[in-house]
Amino acid sequence: MNWDVLMINYPYFISVIIFIVGLLIVLTQPNLIKKVFGLNIISNATFLFFISIGSIIGGEVPIVEVGAPADIVYINPLPSALVLTGIVVGFSTTSFAMALIAKLYSLYGTVYAPNFMKMR
Repeated sequence: MNWDVLMINYPYFISVIIFIVGLLIVLTQPNLIKKVFGLNIISNATFLFFISIGSIIGGEVPIVEVGAPADIVYINPLPSALVLTGIVVGFSTTSFAMALIAKLYSLYGTVYAPNFMKMR
């Protein structure tokens, strides 16, 4: 195994591992709050992946200055903008999901998904 390839691409591997952990939490936990946390872990893994894609070793901030040399390598700003938007959307959906779970708890007295099926 070539360790240089692994060390260069470690953010991708870490983001995939974090994504799998979040997916496992969503699929195996019956508690709705834990499912929401699992979805947050998945979104954070996606953000890490996007930032890893946009990062360039030795890249500069994409602000062009007067008199700057033409051979400067700039970092792609699009993944950073997408991640910033995703953080805002993730926070709002998490807040909404937690409000729904709080309302379900006040109505039914439980946050476990299998208990909702038994109440039908």
